[in-house]
Amino acid sequence: MPEHIREKVHNHPCYSEDAHHYFARMHVAVAPACNIQCHYCNRKYDCANESRPGVVSEVLTPEQAVKKVKAVAATIPQMTVLGIAGPGDPLANPQRTLETFRMLSEQAPDIKLCVSTNGLALPECVEELAKHNIDHVTITINCVDPEIGAKIYPWIYWNNKRIRGVKAAKILIEQQQKGLEMLVARGILVKVNSVMIPGVNDEHLKEVSKIVKAKGAFLHNVMPLIAEAEHGTFYGVMGQRSPEPEELQDLQDACAGDMNMMRHCRQCRADAVGMLGEDRGDEFTLEKIESMEIDYEAAMVKRAAIHAAIKEELDEKAAKKARLAGLSVASVQNGTTGRYRPVLMAVATSGGGLINQHFGHATEFLVYEASPSGVRFIGHRRVDQYCVGNDTCGEKESALAGSIRALKGCEAVLCSKIGFEPWGDLETAGIQPNGEHAMEPIEEAVMAVYREMIESGRLENDGALLQAKA
Repeated sequence: MPEHIREKVHNHPCYSEDAHHYFARMHVAVAPACNIQCHYCNRKYDCANESRPGVVSEVLTPEQAVKKVKAVAATIPQMTVLGIAGPGDPLANPQRTLETFRMLSEQAPDIKLCVSTNGLALPECVEELAKHNIDHVTITINCVDPEIGAKIYPWIYWNNKRIRGVKAAKILIEQQQKGLEMLVARGILVKVNSVMIPGVNDEHLKEVSKIVKAKGAFLHNVMPLIAEAEHGTFYGVMGQRSPEPEELQDLQDACAGDMNMMRHCRQCRADAVGMLGEDRGDEFTLEKIESMEIDYEAAMVKRAAIHAAIKEELDEKAAKKARLAGLSVASVQNGTTGRYRPVLMAVATSGGGLINQHFGHATEFLVYEASPSGVRFIGHRRVDQYCVGNDTCGEKESALAGSIRALKGCEAVLCSKIGFEPWGDLETAGIQPNGEHAMEPIEEAVMAVYREMIESGRLENDGALLQAKA
């Protein structure tokens, strides 16, 4: 990776897989209006129990947003990124969005600024975004075929008119592609988000990935459709299913041959605060930040020191990762690649790139694939928290059963600690619990367990397995 790009992404939790273990982000909800309708979207307000795009507890003015950003950055020194992602479309609310960015670039110059958009109004805003030092932009591109687009977008609002069907999708696609090209030409990093909708655009997204890569997009994030009926979206009400984890992984792998893939996305709320996978928004309501005393100059000094320490740790981790990759390459050169099959392992972590969470405290598991070629991150699986205490787990059979279903395909789960009952149920389901690598770096521990599995003779590819893979 060129050094100037590495400098832009090394501490951005959305653009860097390693950074998301260490750095926090926040979104401010200053953009309530939207200029398109998506069948997977239903914007909700004051809804504390949903974690998905378009949901917020309160819409802020630009002045309130700036005050909140400074309060969060002073309280959570790991925060590096401020994004505007809704709850509507930021560029359908250009005055509110750009005024927020203008004030933040002046008052909080050490914060990276990002915007996420559907792209309809993007071309006319590119110059203004560049002026406000926005160097990370996310565009949601679900298709490049208007016929498919008409199945996803019932209408757009364009030039003061509501336009429907294939015509609407064609305009949206043209604007997205034009905006992408304009951003890349100005050296702005572009991440493309795509929602995987089974039976609608799942196969088509391979073509999307090829096209956006050819036009210079830095990263592609293929996300699963969220379609629970209780969210009230058109797809949810009509019974459109979400993809299975294996389907999502297969599509991400198919697209990965064309460009860098983001696999650690959590599909955050439009007012999310904290590390990816957590939300500390309740700590920073308008009422609460009014009583906070914020010395942002002092906070920036503290943040700079913490960020430098994290960077040093990440550099050390990168060196270890390179050594680990060297061992994996040696195994490939020795001809072991086809001899041992890959294995999926789930990891319980509360951050820092370590195995540092009790099985019962996890609300999500990170999934890694270990093979003779190395360790790679696959994605995350959300679960309901099973354990209700610090040391013992309560009577939550349904939550445990849900966790086991969510870990389908995994052969091991690595955690800092696990109770007797879930241990037995996991083993019965063919998932081996492992608490022997607590507080160890994730990738090193996963490879260590993989080697143990090889030494035990569990991973030999016999003729039938090889034939099945052929």
